[in-house]
Amino acid sequence: MKIDMHCHVKEGSIDSKVSLDEYITILKQHGFQGMLITDHNTYKGYRYWKENMRGEKHTDFVVLKGIEYDTRDAGHIIVIMPEGVKMRLLEVKGLPVSVLIDFVHKNGGILGPAHPCGEKYLSYTNTKRFYKSPELIKRFDFFEGFNACESEVSNEAAMKLVTRYQKPAVGGSDSHKPECVGRAYTILPEYVTCETELITLIRKKVPIEVGGTLYAKTTKEKLGKASKILTYSFWIYNKSGNLLKAYKRKGKEKEENPVDAIDPIEVELLAKKKLKNIS
Repeated sequence: MKIDMHCHVKEGSIDSKVSLDEYITILKQHGFQGMLITDHNTYKGYRYWKENMRGEKHTDFVVLKGIEYDTRDAGHIIVIMPEGVKMRLLEVKGLPVSVLIDFVHKNGGILGPAHPCGEKYLSYTNTKRFYKSPELIKRFDFFEGFNACESEVSNEAAMKLVTRYQKPAVGGSDSHKPECVGRAYTILPEYVTCETELITLIRKKVPIEVGGTLYAKTTKEKLGKASKILTYSFWIYNKSGNLLKAYKRKGKEKEENPVDAIDPIEVELLAKKKLKNIS
């Protein structure tokens, strides 16, 4: 199954110029059977699909719910939760990455760094958290191994992480413009129809193929050295946004992050340990 695992649509991202309908149409023309919507800190794009299009248009195409979460200290993280699990906390940016990992795993989801070796502040390996807590990287479920809007060097470094930590790789276009849609792909060995099936495949570490062609007309490429202004602007925006949303975030944490929740990964490890002791 050919799927794009990093998609921004107009209905959910203010910086996207591609409507969901146009996005799907282009992907289908390129032989894709599905997409993962990953708008920043919101499920608005997916809600639009569910409320206005599902069952009515593109019935031969699979649309899955994801999110690109802006952490306080570790850049952008792609999160995939099981269908039916509604987590409003994920729509309030600013959680520390360690808390995000706990929260996602306790509620049955998976997560991994978007463009892990890309721009400073936006990408996990170019944040202070990576250097202060290097062990955290082992807790991710996957890495984005190919991103069409990143450089060749960035993608090569991402695939080295995949090999070093023996994690699955996913590929995504990170499209915000029509001409970038379909430039990156993830090929799954099995057809999936829902988030839980995708989560299961990634947890099993099945063979996944990723690749594509780079998009050379990103804003960063056009600005050249001046793009650093955008990087520092994002840092200021992210810090101020985290502070403004702190109260709302705490309220959602109390509602949706109970202290007695069980991490499914821990359950799996405990089960294996018990079997080993019995044998």
